[in-house]
Amino acid sequence: MSSDATAEGYLQRAQLLADLGRYDEAAGEVGLALALEPANAAALATLGRVHLAAGRPAEARAAADAALAVAPDAVGPLVVRGLALADLGEYAESASTADRLLTVGPADAYAQRSAAAILSGSRGGQAALNAAWRGVELAPEEPQGHLVLALVAGRLRLYDLAERAYREALRLDPELAGAGDEPGIVRLERRRYAEALAELAETVPLTPAPSDPSRSGADPRRGEAGPRQDGVDPRRGTTDELRRLVLYGAGWSLVGTVLVAIAAAGAAGPSRFLAVLVALSGALVGWLLAARVPGLTRTVLPGLLRSDRSLALAVYGVAAAPVLLVLYAVVGTPWPLVLTIAVTAVAELAVFTRTVR
Repeated sequence: MSSDATAEGYLQRAQLLADLGRYDEAAGEVGLALALEPANAAALATLGRVHLAAGRPAEARAAADAALAVAPDAVGPLVVRGLALADLGEYAESASTADRLLTVGPADAYAQRSAAAILSGSRGGQAALNAAWRGVELAPEEPQGHLVLALVAGRLRLYDLAERAYREALRLDPELAGAGDEPGIVRLERRRYAEALAELAETVPLTPAPSDPSRSGADPRRGEAGPRQDGVDPRRGTTDELRRLVLYGAGWSLVGTVLVAIAAAGAAGPSRFLAVLVALSGALVGWLLAARVPGLTRTVLPGLLRSDRSLALAVYGVAAAPVLLVLYAVVGTPWPLVLTIAVTAVAELAVFTRTVR
């Protein structure tokens, strides 16, 4: 038997041992493979995954760095390195590794979703959400992509999107509900993401399917979620704040614009001055309400454009109203007033329609 075949055999035995949770023995088998081929990047990456599964992130990072010294652009070692750095709390370097993954694998679904998960745990933000969407678009039938999208969206408080993504992941692979209990390295990332989502579900319930209304709680390890025992459903937080923003922000601008239009019928000068006051006060009201939604412009609205476009456009309508009022004050023609009334009325109608439904 050749040394190549022997090294491969050691790696296969290491994988089997890791699947049994015998990580120290698995690391020993990989060590035998590396004794034969010290520059085997696949063996070094496997060693890193074994150390990650065993909860040894420092050793995992060292193995990943050794693999990257042999194969600098290999996706597998980059993923191991990013996860290990996140476990070590070195979030800036972890995010940098994720950025490198995005560059190396722009058309690789595994690279994109892995980068998204790493970014979500280290830096978060729009880059993580974009990468998660890209991973799903590249491989829509792979459940792990939807699982990562659910995790990223949940951390960004896009709870409706997180629920839909998690439900789709479970549809594609019902066994995901118990993925947090799986040992081994073959499904290492899946287990990590499922565990992270389960931890998130302890404070942010994510409902993968219609639940029994008689249930007061649920077990996130089984893919279930329900209202917390205190009766608070945090999923409603962002959506309710956005509805409040539209109702009060658009309502203020709508009433103010009507008053400006009435004043304009008598004298243009005072009405233009009033328009500026209404615009400033409306902008202040909108700003105070928007401050209750962290990351509104950077993460929430871009994600909402994908998951709930009508609500997103209603929020943009609130922002547009003061601008249109200032435009009327500058030009003096009635069309900005007409457009302001139309925009704010449609925004209010969108929210009222959702409430009725």
